[in-house]
Amino acid sequence: MATKSQLLDRWGSPVNRKALAEAPAQTIGSVRSPISGYPADGLNPVRLAQILRAADHGQPVEYLELAETVEERDPHYLGVIGTRKRAVSQIEISVEAATDMAADVAKADMIRDWLKRDELQEELFGILDAVGKGYSFTRIHWDTSERQYMPARLERRDPRHFRFDRRDLMTPRMLDSKGAEVPLDPFCYIFATIAAKSSLHLRSGLARVAAWGWMFKAFTTRDWAIFTQTYGQPLRLGKWAPGASEQEKDILFRAVANIAGDCAAIIPAGMEIQFVESATVEASSDLYERRADWLDRQISKAVLGQTATTDAIAGGHAVGQEHREVQRDIERADAKALAGILNRDLIRPWIDLEFGPQEHYPRLRIERPETEDLAGLASALEKLVPLGLEVEQSEIRDKFKLSEPAKDAKILRPILTVAPANDDAGVGQHREGAIERFSLKIKRGPAAPGIEPAENTSRHSTGLPEASAQIDDLTADLARAAEPAIAGMLAQIEAMLAAAGSLEEFSEMLQAAWPDLDAGPLTDALVKGMMAAHIAGREDTEAASG
Repeated sequence: MATKSQLLDRWGSPVNRKALAEAPAQTIGSVRSPISGYPADGLNPVRLAQILRAADHGQPVEYLELAETVEERDPHYLGVIGTRKRAVSQIEISVEAATDMAADVAKADMIRDWLKRDELQEELFGILDAVGKGYSFTRIHWDTSERQYMPARLERRDPRHFRFDRRDLMTPRMLDSKGAEVPLDPFCYIFATIAAKSSLHLRSGLARVAAWGWMFKAFTTRDWAIFTQTYGQPLRLGKWAPGASEQEKDILFRAVANIAGDCAAIIPAGMEIQFVESATVEASSDLYERRADWLDRQISKAVLGQTATTDAIAGGHAVGQEHREVQRDIERADAKALAGILNRDLIRPWIDLEFGPQEHYPRLRIERPETEDLAGLASALEKLVPLGLEVEQSEIRDKFKLSEPAKDAKILRPILTVAPANDDAGVGQHREGAIERFSLKIKRGPAAPGIEPAENTSRHSTGLPEASAQIDDLTADLARAAEPAIAGMLAQIEAMLAAAGSLEEFSEMLQAAWPDLDAGPLTDALVKGMMAAHIAGREDTEAASG
């Protein structure tokens, strides 16, 4: 149940619970218009420098529009930046409970259920727009329909509708309906920053590097297109015979001019057309291609840290593995940054709204599972826990990807089996000793207070009637009948003791398995013993009275 205490966001602004369900609209004609400009048209080095300088001074609109254009018009940049974002958005997310207490485990389970949403991957992809631009804003739409606080969806917002405080150019601000810069609505936005370099948020995005590379490649591809159009086809040379009329010359010119597009022409028999090819065309066009490829490789290095996974670069298996490891390093860094952002701007506000401020909070972890020797871990725990090593169950459950058992769930327990005849000598001797002591007590019977039982006492040595001798035989039969029953029960108890990691766990296992212990043979033996004791008592009474 949510508390009514006053909450503050990370910048110290008080949370207005009533405003959480309200979200400013993005409409044409308002200050939050979805229509974008195209500052990349006719871009040159001077113009690009002006756009970047304006962003550095807190006017990022044209820079953000340029970043969108570069991503739209450069297939290579679109591919590598998309690869980097999708690599992280597809990683499975795990949740760590704050503690092993039931309340904290329930909070973690609530978050796990929410993470199963199909839309989550697309929402994370939108948050990771910060990789290219340096920062991104995502609106949290809260569902309060049943007096609870639940993130209904995460909606990416156009970063052009936000600014940074002019005092530090680091604190984000949003534009209100009149265009004024105001603080972000508390607990309503995920403000993501993933820096390619240490700097202001406005200067930390990969789009600044990509913009220069795209501009130079645009110059190269434009020159390549002009060269191809001019020299990609052979020169058509038309010759007319001496004395040709102007009409005949016009016919020849139209034929030469149109033959490239139509691939067909007719000329009088006396005219001639030659195709003259340049021997240096192929070498000259290769220059443009190599320059464009070189620029693409620079973008690959900037975005993915390597070129082997995007460009056909020969280098052998070892080089390929090294390049792949570089990409994994960047992926791990992005994943940790994204997890920290979500824990700060989504998970903590959610828990505060629903349960109030906590001393400890559940945490998201976004990381690819490392290859871990779980069998070795289990073997080590089997040896170390009995020696006193204390390990949290939740930590081990997370490693084995096991959820907390439900209250009424059927739980797997150790299978209790009777130890084989050729069991360990020490265990066998312990069991045999227990049986021997139990049998001896049955044979001797309870001693009267203050009287020590005599050794090797027997009804036969006292000269009692023959019925007493039969009772002694019955007592001996009782001891022999009890031995296998006791052995079976001890074997089951020893199996539980060997499987238990602590005395507390052994106690729980013993209480849970007690109804299933086979005590039938022992019960029969005890019934016979009680009958023998009853008969013996009657015999003693009759002998004393006679």
